[in-house]
Amino acid sequence: MPKAITIQKIDGKPGQVYYPLQLVEVPEPKPQANELLVRLNAAALNHRDLFIRQHLYPGTTFDVPLLADGCGTVIATGSTSLSKTWISKRVILVPGRGWDSAAEGPETGSYRILGGTNSCPLGTLQEYVCVEAEEVEEAPLHLSNAESAALPLTGLTAWRALFTKSGNAVPGRNILITGIGGGVALMALQFAAAAGLNVFVSSGSDEKLRRARELGAQGGVNYKEEGWEKKLLEQLPSGRKYLDAVIDGAGGDIVQSVTKLLKVGGVIVVYGMTTAPKMPFPISAVLKQIEVRGSTMGSRREFKEMLEFVNKKLIHPVISRVAGQGLEDLEEIDGLFEDMKSGSQFGKLVVEIVEEGDGSKL
Repeated sequence: MPKAITIQKIDGKPGQVYYPLQLVEVPEPKPQANELLVRLNAAALNHRDLFIRQHLYPGTTFDVPLLADGCGTVIATGSTSLSKTWISKRVILVPGRGWDSAAEGPETGSYRILGGTNSCPLGTLQEYVCVEAEEVEEAPLHLSNAESAALPLTGLTAWRALFTKSGNAVPGRNILITGIGGGVALMALQFAAAAGLNVFVSSGSDEKLRRARELGAQGGVNYKEEGWEKKLLEQLPSGRKYLDAVIDGAGGDIVQSVTKLLKVGGVIVVYGMTTAPKMPFPISAVLKQIEVRGSTMGSRREFKEMLEFVNKKLIHPVISRVAGQGLEDLEEIDGLFEDMKSGSQFGKLVVEIVEEGDGSKL
């Protein structure tokens, strides 16, 4: 029978518990009329998967495979003409459900992300999955299986934060991307650089700053150093000594830290709050007309637009580490979660389910 990885229930309070991974057997999926049977080649981790193991994510459950990101090959289809057009194609799974095209947010009011929760029965950390024919896109030809699996959730989140929400995805403008090294931050860096923005980054690691410059960042600062704001100001172009926007995934004191650096009416896009679930908003930001805009994931339309941009600019997602060649080695896969817990990764953490070039079928 096909295999999948879920979390195993043990006693513990949210935030203190850490659910172990378990390998389980699941029924062989059979595609319905408009469905595709996808043999998954690779799947990738996101911070939400770590939060699920810590029971810090809404709807955590123990019988849905983990992970939202996946790339695979269509090996069977249902009976509709649309589904049949996908046979034998390498595809990327759309990581969410319930949001078609509205710029404001999900039309349904109930957006669901794949993997590990009771809101959606699908997850990508398994060997086979059935999905609706409308919920895939063809994997870019220039990307490997691991790179294709690394793209969906972080690519979509970064795309919406930069192009839809920041209002400053304009060539020549200055943007700060915080916490460089994480998947969303790196995709935002690559998108912004490809779009002609002046990109600056922050990190607590000088090595990550160095690598970010190799990817197109024009400068960077270590936020652990005293006076990093002044050092960033010195790096900005002489004719534009201010930031137009900030893309942030940490929260905390970000508004207070960057208010002096932002232009009047500058924008801070927040796609996560890994530092703390609350964020102070000082009067200095009010008086400077600073806007804070929340952003999570994105629509089906934005997902398609993001992939078109990746194809046009030949962007390669950054991979920190690949584990596996199957699902059996739970210890090796668990090591990817340890990388995420420690914050040591630079790029995406990927599980290779099928070795590149292997055409295995049910």
